[in-house]
Amino acid sequence: MQRAIKLADRGRFAAKPNPHVGCVLVKDDQIIGEGFTQPPGQGHAEVQALRQAGENAKGACAYVTLEPCNHQGRTGPCSEALIQAGVTRVIAAIQDPYPEVAGKGFLRLRDAGIEVQVGLLEATVKQQLRGFLARIDRGYGFITLKLACSLDGKIALASGESKWITGLAARTDVQRLRAQSGLIITGAGTVLADDCRLTVRQEQLVVGRDLMLTQPTRAVLDSRLRIPENALILGAEAPTILCCDASTIKVPGHLTEYPLCRVDQLNSEEGLRSVIAQLAQIAPANEILLECGPALAGNALKAGLVDELVLYQAPMLLGHSAQSLVQMDISTMTERLNFDLIETRQIGKDQRLILRPRA
Repeated sequence: MQRAIKLADRGRFAAKPNPHVGCVLVKDDQIIGEGFTQPPGQGHAEVQALRQAGENAKGACAYVTLEPCNHQGRTGPCSEALIQAGVTRVIAAIQDPYPEVAGKGFLRLRDAGIEVQVGLLEATVKQQLRGFLARIDRGYGFITLKLACSLDGKIALASGESKWITGLAARTDVQRLRAQSGLIITGAGTVLADDCRLTVRQEQLVVGRDLMLTQPTRAVLDSRLRIPENALILGAEAPTILCCDASTIKVPGHLTEYPLCRVDQLNSEEGLRSVIAQLAQIAPANEILLECGPALAGNALKAGLVDELVLYQAPMLLGHSAQSLVQMDISTMTERLNFDLIETRQIGKDQRLILRPRA
């Protein structure tokens, strides 16, 4: 199962919005086939492993991180493929909560006389598939807020100058966050200030340069549709969705070709919740990355939408007049937001902190 989990990670950047799953076929204490989820429309992990094993799969045991599917989608049901191959035992980490599967795969296998066991390394796989499990449970994926600041919690000088607070190693590490995300959300302020592209530069990924990659969809919260025609984020390298305030009537001609979400009071906490719900329907994503400025970051935190905060902190001071990390009005200590520190690691000359909002 540990090997299956490791294999599953090889599909992390390309399987989205499907869950990235790993499968290992074992017979006579030897691995005879391995597989992981391919891009949507291509083979699932079980099918890949069965192809590698060939006729030798008869009588084998399949270790799979997620319950084999039992429905016809863009590919055939994996449960039937295992049955037809003559697999005699299936050991899975967790049941698939997706309604069209949800135990039906296990039931079909058992009806065919295959022994099924569930729960091996369950906690590890639940962490690995946290985005998929969140999306099925609540309708939208796991939301990570990425921020970078100085030691005194500043993101830019008063003039707006901010390149570069963190070093190359930290900026390269961000490519991994982007690569695993199905959706990246930013604000118009960030686009106007930085002319960001928000795509993954595969050559900059710290690991897995040989892995398949699907570029994440980009969503820009632009209440008045101010994005200029030559903005890099409108490039064809990845899909872009625009989100504006419902009161915005005129759509500039250069933006009419992009999907548009209209939300009441976009820049409010409730507006942000509404746009997350709409984006979940237009561009389903297991992992959602907020890569934005202090206003949107503050709104997301106040709205309780952030599941995890990844903070890159540079060993420098920018002074009291510099721009703060988030914009939030907190007047009493009872209104403060508390976090649990999950991990700290040095990335080049900077520190990367992973924190979770405390319930």
